[in-house]
Amino acid sequence: MDKEFISHISTRLHTSITSIHSVTGGDISSAFKIITPNKNYFLKTNSASNALHMFESEAGALETIANTNAMSTPDVIDYSTFQNTSYLLLEYIEGKSPTQKNFKILGEQLAELHQNTNSYFGLKQDNFIGSLKQFNKPSDSWNAFYVNERLYPQLQLALQNQLLLECECPSKSQISDKLEPFFLNIKPSLLHGDLWSGNYLISTDGIPYLIDPAMYFGHHEVDIAMTKLFGGFSEDFYDAYHKIIPADKFTSNRIDIYQLYYLLIHLNLFGKSYRTSVINLLNKYF
Repeated sequence: MDKEFISHISTRLHTSITSIHSVTGGDISSAFKIITPNKNYFLKTNSASNALHMFESEAGALETIANTNAMSTPDVIDYSTFQNTSYLLLEYIEGKSPTQKNFKILGEQLAELHQNTNSYFGLKQDNFIGSLKQFNKPSDSWNAFYVNERLYPQLQLALQNQLLLECECPSKSQISDKLEPFFLNIKPSLLHGDLWSGNYLISTDGIPYLIDPAMYFGHHEVDIAMTKLFGGFSEDFYDAYHKIIPADKFTSNRIDIYQLYYLLIHLNLFGKSYRTSVINLLNKYF
C-alpha cells in the first residue's frame, strides 16, 4: 500500500496510523488491520470497476442490520475511492473462537433478526454476493422471486460461462412448478444473505457480529441453508434458533434448494469444482 493512500486513510480517520497489516478478508478484496494510537480499524480495498458500488451496498446493509437492534455489526467509518482504488473502512472487531454459549446467543439473535419483516421479497436495489451482481427486484411471491432473481440468473450465467449445458438447465416454468409445493406460507425476513462461517465474528467480550452481508428480504431458511453448506456452526446455534423459529416437514428440502443458489454462485465465481454438486441438486429436484 503506497504512502499517499495511507496518508489519505489517515486523513479520513483524523489520526495518525501506527501500522497496517494484511489480514484474511475473503476472496474478492484485499483486507487490512489498521492500528492507530487510540483504536484499530478494518480496511477493504478493491480496484474493480464496480468496487465502490459493492462497498456502498455492504455499508448500507451493515447499517440496516445494526439498526434493527437484533444483531451487531462493525461501525461503518467511510467508503470512497482514492487513485482508482475503492475502499471500505470499518471498526475493527477483535475476534475469538466461539463457545457453546456464544453459538446459542448467535442463534437467538439471528432468529430475532429474521423476525424483521417487510411487505415484499427482495430489496429496492440490486446488490452483490461476492463480486457477482445479486438481483433484488421486489416481488409479492417467494416462488417468483426465487426463480427470477436467484436461480435463473445464475443458471444463465453458468450457461454463458460454459459451466453447464443447455440440457442440464431447467426452464423457469419447470423450476417454478417443482418448487411451488415447498414454498407455502412463506413470509419475508431480513436476511444476512451470505452467512457462512467466515461472515460472523464473536468479539472478545462474547458479542456476535455479522460482517460481509448480501442483504435482502427472503425466506429465513436461506440463511440457515448457507450456514450448513460449508460447516462452522454448532448444534447449539441450531437448537437456539429453532426454539424461536421451528423447522417444518419441508425444511430439509428447502435447505437443498437454497444451497443450490449458493453452489451456482460458487460455480460462477470459482469454476468447475462446484459443478458436480450443482448437477446433483438439479437432478434431484428438476
